[in-house]
Amino acid sequence: MNRRRLNYLYKLLYIWQMLQDQITQLTAEINAFTTTSADELEQFRIRFLGSKGLIKDIFEQFKSVSPEEKRVLGKVLNEFKQLAEAKYQALNESTAHTNSQSAKANIDLTLPGEGFEVGARHPLAIVRREIIEIFNKLGFSVAEGPEIEDDWHNFSALNFPEEHPARDMQDTFFIKKGGEHGDIALRTHTSSVQVRMMEAGTPPFRALMPGRVYRNEAISARAHCFFHQVEGLYVDENVSFADLKQTLFYFVQELYGEGTKVRFRPSYFPFTEPSAEMDVSCTICKGAGCQMCKYSGWVEILGCGMVDPNVLENCGIDHKKYSGFAFGMGIERIANLKWEIKDLRLFSENDVRFLKQYQSAII
Repeated sequence: MNRRRLNYLYKLLYIWQMLQDQITQLTAEINAFTTTSADELEQFRIRFLGSKGLIKDIFEQFKSVSPEEKRVLGKVLNEFKQLAEAKYQALNESTAHTNSQSAKANIDLTLPGEGFEVGARHPLAIVRREIIEIFNKLGFSVAEGPEIEDDWHNFSALNFPEEHPARDMQDTFFIKKGGEHGDIALRTHTSSVQVRMMEAGTPPFRALMPGRVYRNEAISARAHCFFHQVEGLYVDENVSFADLKQTLFYFVQELYGEGTKVRFRPSYFPFTEPSAEMDVSCTICKGAGCQMCKYSGWVEILGCGMVDPNVLENCGIDHKKYSGFAFGMGIERIANLKWEIKDLRLFSENDVRFLKQYQSAII
């Protein structure tokens, strides 16, 4: 055997003996270690099991041992590592239990409890629910539809001419041009739900359509690019404008209280004929004149009218047999009258300071 080979064997033997002595010493240290301190236990973990700990260092030295010795020493190393892990786990559970018992012992049960804030519904959600509950008494159910609509349901079926300004990019958020049913856009009103309801069933219909709608408008204190509507539809035989007026008059009395005055003004909507806008006497100044009603004593709250015969025919309903009325209102406008909120942007900013002002009124 040459000298180089002999020196190599002496070196391996030295490493073997050194690792054995080191493992024996550290095993005794692990077995003797005990603590109830979380900080001391963390130092133990870092010293033995950390990424730069002793066990990792020993495994690095283990790579220099001969293959024959690795089979023997490998088992010893694994047992040593398992011993350190078991020791740490046992002390960790014991320390956690001791600290928990100590914390419980230090609790003063005579101290007053910590208070917590009571949540409340958003003002718009409360107004929406109130509107629905009023119309539920008249037999109106609730219907919902998609916020992304095609041209047919959002415009064409509702008697909007091709050149109508509402189709312009300035008023509508278009998503996709073309398609089987025309352009795809964010709905500009919940009237599209009325079309879907009439297409899918047969009269009578008596339903409300609440939901979020979108208009391509500049955001300001009086306007927003999205807002919330509640629309209503009633289709049956022999439905008249008198039915519409009586229904809305009942709604106003329930919402704002008896004595609230109502007036109808002629207007125009593509999907109703005849059409009207409905005003109520200002609930803030009681008709005397204020900034909310622009010193007129009246505030517009909704648009309404008899469903245009063309709309009924577009939805597959015989307009000679059936008639109906429809109406729509902005929930933000109703909330404005209820709480004198002058900036529509406050509804969507989720400012807790703003919401807290109406907590007592809407719980």
